Amino acid sequence: MAERDETPLTRARALEEAIGEIGTTLDETTTCRELAGFLARHLRGSVTVDLVGEPGAPVRRAASAGTASAGPAPTQEVTAGAAGAVSTGFGGDGASGAAGLAVPLAVHDEDPLGTVIVTRDGGPGFSVDEIAVLRQAARLAARHLGHARLLVATEDTALHLQRALVAEPGRPHPNLEIAGGYLPAGPRALVGGDWFETVRLHFGRSLLVVGDVMGHGLDAAVDMNAYRTALREVAATDLPPHRVLRHLDSVVAEDDARRPATCLLVRVDPARGAATFASAGHLPPAVFAADGSAELVELPVGPPLGTGVGGYEPTTRPLAPGETLLLFTDGLVERRGEDIDVSLARLAALRLPADSGPEQVVEEVLRRLDAHHAEDDVAVLAARIRARPAS
Repeated sequence: MAERDETPLTRARALEEAIGEIGTTLDETTTCRELAGFLARHLRGSVTVDLVGEPGAPVRRAASAGTASAGPAPTQEVTAGAAGAVSTGFGGDGASGAAGLAVPLAVHDEDPLGTVIVTRDGGPGFSVDEIAVLRQAARLAARHLGHARLLVATEDTALHLQRALVAEPGRPHPNLEIAGGYLPAGPRALVGGDWFETVRLHFGRSLLVVGDVMGHGLDAAVDMNAYRTALREVAATDLPPHRVLRHLDSVVAEDDARRPATCLLVRVDPARGAATFASAGHLPPAVFAADGSAELVELPVGPPLGTGVGGYEPTTRPLAPGETLLLFTDGLVERRGEDIDVSLARLAALRLPADSGPEQVVEEVLRRLDAHHAEDDVAVLAARIRARPAS
């Protein structure tokens, strides 16, 4: 009688351990390794975990644990309706032969995400209680794997949405070469408030825009899209950059639900070889000369958009055909605990290959400043006046 009472208690303790050990992260491989390690220890055998990928893709060996990485193919598969099944030996007698089991990585009637295979050489076959522990652990892992795959799919959709928003700006005039880039902060970031835009104006001019809505997540992305839409409408009136900022500031200030945002506007006039800047709380842009050296553009900085204070001023400087202008959000340069002047000086100290165009400037700057590991979202926009063919 004591043995019968001990069996459910042992099974419950094993399940409690499984809950604590399996699914500690949202990483598929880690979860499979945790499952394999738990089963190898509790069932005293060799465990392999195989995952099914996309339709038509080969099965992937995700984890293995125990005395061998793979054993002989099991002769018994335990399904949802086989709770009372017992293992069958591979050879020899039941006491000294090899026993093996295979259970699906699935929860109830859901499609299996893979298969768990357990083999054991020597000793008795698998008991009903061991089969129960195996099935419950596999179900637990399957639930965590399902959550992980759902999260990955959601993040992938959100990231594609964000990249579509920031990577498909309006087309500038053909007399301007542009390149842009967006990097989310970390592998678990979804959408955010960093963005860039180009707007075609009259007389061969183009308006370049980069902005950063305060905060992260879907709310920041929604506000970012609202700023972008409003800017397109205002920019179509062909106002100078500082007046565009004034109009945006007054419009946004009327909506208490909108988050403040920093913004930098640059109107490029290739015919005159000039660029006019206006900043709403944004970091200054950089200009890379034809020899690859960098220089920060000194600008008067007004308050962020949404305060209703206004006070934006324009600055105009020459922009030669061989120079590349770089606009960026603060995630490109800022480092935790570091003064912003030090961060900007790091960018200004870069020396790129001579005659680097917009695409190469974006690639080199992101790489050299290690933007792929930045703590904040990063949006960059580079532009260069297209050289006229010699007549």
